[in-house]
Amino acid sequence: MPGGTAVRRALARARVHPVAYALTLAFAAGLLTLAGPGVGTAEAVSVCQGRPARTVSFATGELRLYRTRHYACALVLAKRPGAPRPMKVTLQPRGGRAAVVSGRWGRQAGPVTVHALNRCVRATATVSGRSAATGWILC
Repeated sequence: MPGGTAVRRALARARVHPVAYALTLAFAAGLLTLAGPGVGTAEAVSVCQGRPARTVSFATGELRLYRTRHYACALVLAKRPGAPRPMKVTLQPRGGRAAVVSGRWGRQAGPVTVHALNRCVRATATVSGRSAATGWILC
C-alpha cells in the first residue's frame, strides 16, 4: 500500500501512537453514528433565539414571534412552501425603528431581530399579498 508509508511518516512526525490514532477515529465514527440525521423531533429548529412568544396564523402563512430577555425576533412561514413569492416581515420596538426583511422566497422570510429590553413590540407579515399584524405585544 503506497499511501500507508506516508501515513506512518506523518504519525511518526506528529509523535502520535498508531493505536491512539485508531481509537480516536473509532470514537469519532461512533459519535457520528449516534448523532445521525434521525435524532430529534419532527419539528424543525427555529432560526430565532429564545422562547416562542406568539404565533399568528393567516390565510397564506404564519407569523412567529420569539422573545429573549433582551431581544425579540420574528419570521414568517408560508403555509404551502414552493415557488418563490413576495414575502415581508417587519418588527418594531416601541420608540424604535422598524426592522424589515422583504423579497421573494419559497418557504420563509426572516428572521428579523430587534433590541426590546423592557419594550413592547409590534410585528407584521405578508405572504402573497395576504397579511397579519399584531398590536403592541410582549410588554
